Amino acid sequence: MEQHRVLVVGTGSIGERHVRCFDQTGRASISVCEVNEELRDRVVKKYGATDAFSDLASAIASQPDVAVVCTPANLHVQMATQLADAGVHVLCEKPLSVELDGVENLVQTVDRTGITFAVAYVRRCHDVGIAYREAINTGRFGRPVNLVCTGGQMFPFHRPAYRDIYYNDHRTGGGAIQDSITHLVNFAEWLLGPIDRLTADAAHCLLEGVEVEDTIHVLTRQGDVLGSFAHNQYQAPNEAAFSIVCTKATVRVEFHHNCWMWQDDPAGRWHVEKFAPAERDVAYLNQANLFLDAVEGKRDVHCTLEEGIRSLHVNRAMLASAETGQWQQIAP
Repeated sequence: MEQHRVLVVGTGSIGERHVRCFDQTGRASISVCEVNEELRDRVVKKYGATDAFSDLASAIASQPDVAVVCTPANLHVQMATQLADAGVHVLCEKPLSVELDGVENLVQTVDRTGITFAVAYVRRCHDVGIAYREAINTGRFGRPVNLVCTGGQMFPFHRPAYRDIYYNDHRTGGGAIQDSITHLVNFAEWLLGPIDRLTADAAHCLLEGVEVEDTIHVLTRQGDVLGSFAHNQYQAPNEAAFSIVCTKATVRVEFHHNCWMWQDDPAGRWHVEKFAPAERDVAYLNQANLFLDAVEGKRDVHCTLEEGIRSLHVNRAMLASAETGQWQQIAP
């Protein structure tokens, strides 16, 4: 297998996961860049990174092939542009940014250098999600007309440091809109195409120590498809489910049960396609391998820069709608 020099920029929770998963591919030697000395030293000691840097310029000077940007979202575009300008292939964590400043320059830099660029919307890398999309795209269930997505998780359990990290401020990518439901609407666009317009309602209900929204409801239009999303960050079950009502059947995926299913007879039953239980790292390991495949020219990236920009527009529209109470049109 071809070996890659992979630089992980930022070694918080998601950065550490990328270190672990790229290492597990067997296709990468890992270096890290982290300003927090304690975090940097812990990850180096735990995973045996080949190099460690405290600033991006020094890390770029070491000539990595691939970089994974895992810093707060307000730093993504600046760092990704520096890396792309140096000819480094970039996997950028979601969301791409919190604003549009610098995005056009990033696009121009990626186009000029020809590097491989992807945004890390990892739900596109779940085996069950891939199978669900492929089944819908066959047309066997007819034309999609209605989408319903529900989900949530106990955020303090899964991310106990949430009060002290990027999550506590919209300006660094915090809140349920930019942190969690963005995964779901991005997946929905992968399934059914771009969201044309939306309206959203959001509130801070339960999470202690922060003021950003922890609950979000969204109504969408995707062409002729009417959609609704509901997500919170305090329920005990960690789950996400999509139901798409098509003209011939209803088709559902349940990520938390690792299965997808369909029902076409109102007097019948669900037909279930089960996948083997999978730990959370499996999708991230898939993502790492898929991205390295794209770098090697074996496949397209799972989420393009253009699709990541689209999700940025959707995030900003949800925030604006939640603030104003008005429908928002998404730029084409």
